[in-house]
This record gives sequence, structure tokens and C-alpha cells, in this order.
Amino acid sequence: MERAEEENTLKQVKGRVIKNTGNTYLVRTGSGLDITCKAKGNLRLKGIRSTSPVVVGDVVFLDLNNDGTAYITDIDERKNYIVRKASNLSKQAHILAANIDLALLCITVRFPETTTVFIDRFLVTAEAYRVPVVLVFNKVDLYNEDDLDYLKALNHLYSTIGYRSVTTSTVSGVGLNEIQETTRDKIILLAGHSGVGKSSIINFLKGEQVQKTGEISDYHHKGMHTTTYSEMIELNNGGFVIDTPGIKGFGTIDMVASEISHYFPEIFNVSQKCKFYNCMHVNEPDCAVRKAVEDHFISESRYHSYLNILADTDESKYRS
Repeated sequence: MERAEEENTLKQVKGRVIKNTGNTYLVRTGSGLDITCKAKGNLRLKGIRSTSPVVVGDVVFLDLNNDGTAYITDIDERKNYIVRKASNLSKQAHILAANIDLALLCITVRFPETTTVFIDRFLVTAEAYRVPVVLVFNKVDLYNEDDLDYLKALNHLYSTIGYRSVTTSTVSGVGLNEIQETTRDKIILLAGHSGVGKSSIINFLKGEQVQKTGEISDYHHKGMHTTTYSEMIELNNGGFVIDTPGIKGFGTIDMVASEISHYFPEIFNVSQKCKFYNCMHVNEPDCAVRKAVEDHFISESRYHSYLNILADTDESKYRS
């Protein structure tokens, strides 16, 4: 049987996964050839149980067969990836994308609301897996004075911590040139709830309508899914954007409790002054972190997010 398989194999090639529909993958080779293929049944990702061993952004090795079929046989080492808790309880993780130069987290104050807990969970995961993040505060054209004040406060909070942010509107054009320069020649992951305007941003960057834009539910003020699979879209500026289905919740995965504070930069910095080196910043005496929260040097919302992640990993509790 092994000899017959060897005779059927035409050649082996290397390429990048640019589309994942669940059971088939589209792989682009170095020469620009797109090949539709499947993953070998025995292909497993080392070190993590995942809903799919192959994701968009992966660099993979293919067997091309004489009968026209192609199979992914191996995955090259990833420089990073973004992972969240899977909705399928039989699995531990759902990897959204791999080998990302930059993640853009699309946030809306309203229509729909993005909570700080959701933002912080995404940022913590990105910190853990070494993915740089830029926050995109979108739909600014829809906000009233109170919304704009809240947006300004959020912008100040995250910029003080060290995260870059961009305020955008695909209606008025605010911030879009900055987004275009930010994504130039980079592989970008665009993430956020359904309805936050990801598809409109992609259409702008592509210069044409490649993504369907969705309506907002009047009853729940939530977005309705317009993307059902992950794919890498080539942009006019030399970059690629990986669009993912809208995320309702963002459950963290495989994090050691004592290390969670390491992924909150401001908490980690202050924690060096705690009395105990293994302080969990909950009820220990002489905790510099809790003192910094009381003195408003650390945001209460960020500390709340820290406790939230520390206490419970049930994803359903973090949906907006």
C-alpha cells in the first residue's frame, strides 16, 4: 500500500494556506499557483488539541498526486497564532489564524457594544502568543457626545498602557488612510464582534466590494454574521488581511493562573513591588497592584478583566 501511494505522488510543494472552508483548504505556492487540497487524516498539531490542525496563514507542505488530488502532509513551525476557546466542548482550542504580522481588533462603542472584558481577553491572548495588536475604534460617525467621551476614555486607557489605536469611519473616511499605511505589506488579522464594520474596512482596503456587509439587529443591537469561513484576502497595498467569522466571546485557553498577570503589562510592571513574589493580587497583604487600583494608577476595568480571567474560563460568561 505504501509503495502504491509513493508511485501516485507526483511531487511535494510548499505554500501558504489562504482559505479554510472547514474540510478543504486553498494553498498558494511560491510561484502563485492556488491548489485546493485536504489535510491528511493523521495530521495533528503538536502540543495543542484544536478544532482544526491547519489554519489560514499556515505554511504547509503538500503532496500532489497523479490523480489530481492534493494533501497537506506537514505544517511548518509557526511564529505565532491567535487562539480562543472552541465552542465544541470536545476540543480545547480554536486557532483563528497563524503567522500574523499584526492583529487589528475592531471595536465599537455602540451598534454593537464591545465590552472592555472582550477587549482585554483578546489583548491577553495576543500578548501570550506574541501577536502585536492595534485597536481600531470604528463607526465614529454614529456616536453622540456621550459615546465620543467614552471612546476618548477608552483611547486614553489603552494608549497609556502602550497599545496603539486608530479611530475610523468607513462613512466619513476618518482614519482610513492610517489603516491603509498600517496594513501595507503585512499579513493582518482583522477580528471583532459581528457588526463592528470589519467587512467595510476590508472593502476599502481592497478597493472593491469583496465582502458582504451585514445589517444590525434592531432588537439586540448586535451584528449578524456575514463571514462563515476564514480566508486571506490580498489587498491593493501589498498586504493580506485574514477575515474571521464574528466572535461573540473570547475565552482564554491554556493559561497558568500565576502567569495571567504577565499578559497585563501595567499589572506586571507594578507587581514587582508586591511583598510576595507569587502574589496573585486578590487578597494578599501589601499587594502593590491592588494599591495601584485604589490610587487609580491601574484601571478598575482592567483589574476586573484580570480577576475575570483568573476566576473562570467559561466562555459563555464573557459574551456581550
